[in-house]
Amino acid sequence: MKIVGYRKKDKDAVTVGVLRDGFVRPLAALEEFWSDAAGWVARAEHLEAPEIDVTLVSMVPPVPDSARVICVGLNYKAHAAEGGFTPPTHPTLFGRWTPSLSVDGVPTPVPANEAGLDWEGEVAAFIGTRLESVDAATGQAGVLGYACFNDLTARTAQKLTAQWTLGKNGDRSGPLGPLVPVGEVGDLSDGLRVQTRVNGTVVQDGNTRDLIFSVGEIIALISETFTLHPGDIIATGTPEGVGYVRNPPWLLGPGDIVEVEIDKLGVLRTPIVDASGRKGA
Repeated sequence: MKIVGYRKKDKDAVTVGVLRDGFVRPLAALEEFWSDAAGWVARAEHLEAPEIDVTLVSMVPPVPDSARVICVGLNYKAHAAEGGFTPPTHPTLFGRWTPSLSVDGVPTPVPANEAGLDWEGEVAAFIGTRLESVDAATGQAGVLGYACFNDLTARTAQKLTAQWTLGKNGDRSGPLGPLVPVGEVGDLSDGLRVQTRVNGTVVQDGNTRDLIFSVGEIIALISETFTLHPGDIIATGTPEGVGYVRNPPWLLGPGDIVEVEIDKLGVLRTPIVDASGRKGA
């Protein structure tokens, strides 16, 4: 099952629905869905509603405006090593704002002051229930589902200071795939292959069984400081193979196509354009 957000018109409220074979079947309004996310997922297969051709709607992330997107850096040992970092003893966390999120097929612009964008394919976990000061097992049980994510990064901006926020919030730089319920995915420690391709060439090929910190551990740490709510997202980190550490560096430019493919979650495809929206030569 693939759960998505959509609008019939640009100014319409977001509806959450089930995507299948080029059609979307509505479930509930966005806020209504997240008020009982697990319940809506459980009922989804049995609800009867007219299907809508996806060409008649605009797809958007099924994420409430109030959601926090918490990203984890350096969560694979090989990725930490390739950047010259020592594997952390605690998760390295930074935030994204929801306006930076986009969906499959939406072009991402290279900011005017950047030589290009770097790819970071990873698994995103959606929080399905309120979590406050929980242990790792309870945190894991609070995950509603997972999605493909690409933490496209503006490296020049990221490296200006020790804080990564600027480089991690470029316009439409957080493409997010459909949510797949946790029951269809299983535990990330069992292993999902995470592969990133640029113009068909494989640039990352990792596996979630190599995560340093599990989703449950990350949630437990965060929940000690602030309460997580339904619709919040944990981006779990990227494996080795990013572009800026290569010799010479390899960054995404206008005309490039970057794809993230993850077992059981599907393929997330993002065209890269310049700051004005042009696709390049």
